[in-house]
Amino acid sequence: MFNLVLVEPEIPPNTGNVARLALATGSTLHLVKPLGFSIDDRQLRRAGMDYWKNVDVKLWENFEEFERKTEAAARWFFFSTKVKKPYWEIRFLSKDYLIFGRETKGLPASLLARHAENAFQIPMRPEARSLNLATAVAIVVFEGIRQLSVPTNE
Repeated sequence: MFNLVLVEPEIPPNTGNVARLALATGSTLHLVKPLGFSIDDRQLRRAGMDYWKNVDVKLWENFEEFERKTEAAARWFFFSTKVKKPYWEIRFLSKDYLIFGRETKGLPASLLARHAENAFQIPMRPEARSLNLATAVAIVVFEGIRQLSVPTNE
């Protein structure tokens, strides 16, 4: 399905919930270091409902390594509260990379500037600073599934 990329995630239960989402949708989870926790973390496994071993997880030392080793034809989409284009303007394709930043700071401004044409937001009321990371990933993933009309249970 999709490639779910978490850049420097900090909170184990959020990553565990995104891992569960990856498994449920047939997506690959990419974790870009540094991580704010150990992959062995008990909270991470609990949030992933003990099937972490079944999730297709790829670990990257940093974003530069991820950039270098990702196929050149890959389509990357970045998500941030700091940009204006709504995520529903994307016409998703299977295997797209959906890239999210860490919980406390989001994606670096320099990265968003370099990829401004592919940076999107999930619109929300101004009183809400942001959504939970796992919630944000789920919103975008299921919009992609809706567009592709791909059932998740085969």
